[in-house]
Amino acid sequence: MDGLRIPDLNGRAVLITGASTGIGAALARAFAAQGAQVAIHYNRSRDAAEALASELVLAGAAVHLIHADVAKGEGARWAVEDAARHFGRLDGLVNNAGAMVRRVAYAEATEADYDEIMDLNARSVLIACRAAIPHLKAAAQAAGDAFIINTTSVAARNGGSGGAGIYGSAKGFVSTMTRGLAKELIPFGIRVNAVAPGVIATPFHERYSTKAQIEAALATIPAGRMGTAEECTGAYLFLASPALSSYVVGQVIEVNGGQLMP
Repeated sequence: MDGLRIPDLNGRAVLITGASTGIGAALARAFAAQGAQVAIHYNRSRDAAEALASELVLAGAAVHLIHADVAKGEGARWAVEDAARHFGRLDGLVNNAGAMVRRVAYAEATEADYDEIMDLNARSVLIACRAAIPHLKAAAQAAGDAFIINTTSVAARNGGSGGAGIYGSAKGFVSTMTRGLAKELIPFGIRVNAVAPGVIATPFHERYSTKAQIEAALATIPAGRMGTAEECTGAYLFLASPALSSYVVGQVIEVNGGQLMP
């Protein structure tokens, strides 16, 4: 995304959850490069988050670090309120925090498995959106536009690979919530959309996928390779910019190298 300039993102205050590594970190760099004020949320990856924040501050960006466990309702609310308080407003929310947690077959999943996976990937998005709505309404009233971008997954459409079904189900919730919330909020000037990454080379697959699982996935991707976190950022920047996407509402942009063509 080097050299790309989207003027209407300059100065906007954006919270990105799960921004310490992978797609989230790439998004923090991409929004900061556009002159946005970026709140970088993290939970466990403190060292990575602090290194990223230092990198962006040295580059002249306005950055704020937020530590919270968004799988817990109070953590998601805290992250939103802290970002809005620090910047004095909130123009955009990117719900990117999420993880497979563990691979578990539906037939073997416990209620604890369900709670942990759904709380992190689905409940956190709902709670963060609810907390952000008053701030985004105020931003939209002042500037004419605000946004929410949710990170869902190709697993929301294809059910996920072995043991990823509950994760895929949680992401299905996120995709459907995106459409429903978009209808509720567009009258207030808040655009809600989502991005669905496919198989992306991030710590996610290093943690949850075996070499055999990756090779099986690659065989289904026409592009013949995994994507990179940086290749996902353009879709988010597009959806964040009213100049580029003011009439794009309730959509899920698939970024998957052709693995799924809905």
